[in-house]
Amino acid sequence: MPFELFVGLRYLKARRGQAFISLITLISIGGIALGVMALIVVLAVMSGFERDLRSKILGTNAHLWIIRYGDRGIEEPDRIIARVREVPHVVAASPFTYHQVMLSTGRGAGGVVLRGLDLQSAQEVTSLTNSFIEVDPARLKEPAERSGWRLDPEGIIIGRALATNLGVGLGGRVNVISPFGNVLTPFGPAPRMRSFIVAGIFEMGMYEYDSALAYITIAAAQQLFQMGQSVTGLEVKVDDLYMAKEVGAEIQRRLGFPYVARDWMQLHRNLFAALKLEKLAMFIILTMIVLVAAFNIVSTLIMKVMEKGAEIGILKSIGASSRSIMLIFMVEGVVIGLVGTILGTAGGAAICKLQETYKIVRLQGDVYLLDAVPILMKGTDLALIASSTLVLSFLATLYPSWRAARLDPVVAIRYE
Repeated sequence: MPFELFVGLRYLKARRGQAFISLITLISIGGIALGVMALIVVLAVMSGFERDLRSKILGTNAHLWIIRYGDRGIEEPDRIIARVREVPHVVAASPFTYHQVMLSTGRGAGGVVLRGLDLQSAQEVTSLTNSFIEVDPARLKEPAERSGWRLDPEGIIIGRALATNLGVGLGGRVNVISPFGNVLTPFGPAPRMRSFIVAGIFEMGMYEYDSALAYITIAAAQQLFQMGQSVTGLEVKVDDLYMAKEVGAEIQRRLGFPYVARDWMQLHRNLFAALKLEKLAMFIILTMIVLVAAFNIVSTLIMKVMEKGAEIGILKSIGASSRSIMLIFMVEGVVIGLVGTILGTAGGAAICKLQETYKIVRLQGDVYLLDAVPILMKGTDLALIASSTLVLSFLATLYPSWRAARLDPVVAIRYE
């Protein structure tokens, strides 16, 4: 064992009658551990929230949307789908319609987004069918060996929260009311209305979708909104969701004007940008805890230098170099930081594991969009936290170590 390491480890113990300095050392270790633990837990929560939010968004929306400028709709969807499928990395494509309407029953009413879809092809681009919790077999048929889900033209699929708000269940009737009617009255266009029967109820775990989203067949939507054979756009799934932007650019290049591709990151740019900014802000703020603990290391080492002044003088008088004296106190400070980092990492990982397994901290879905605090520990986050803490701990040792190295051995042992 090197001389500097041996002495530095011995100096971690205080002399008899000077237990206060050992207490300061423990407080420094505890401060480092607390800061590391807080950083790990908070960044894991932020990463988990981003992951779950992305998963729920992509459960409802595909990786890409293909639409036309001016909200004119796509008039020949089958031909465009065939061209889109020729693009490399495209897995599947499905047409959809998109309208804002009001749903009403005898017990309630509410505004929702009504989407028309071809359920057989839609299940290839989204995971909507995985979120079905109640199904009316007469109107929403489960897939057989090779066939997909089939929705009755008179059927509608709504979210669980929406069903609760409307006071309706499977088999209940729901009136779809569109404000854009084509029959003029003295009071303006008369709303267009059609009755549907609830054929299925889904739950995605995201209140924003479960309370304000409904699905009907694309044929029923085209008839209700008098769209002919046109659709609002196409949903496209790619083999790598992080290549969606590049694939979308290639699709847009091949289709040309007036078609435009929007990937999932563009559709929710503000949300994910806010999450990244919040994560960075939380990292900077919580790093201040580690910085305060680093100042504790400075004060601890300064008191150690005062305590060990005579011993430093003796070491220098028998040949120890200033470099060796600096290394002794650097070892002591880095060990404090290392132990605190290890304890904080273990504590943070344990808290994250408990939350991930038992969902101890739960949330209100209508407020936070999720029903429990999500957790995702990333190796890159752990490495960044550990390295930042060790660097701060090392920097905290420089001034006390320099002071110790400059100590005059004659002055230090004069009265010993």
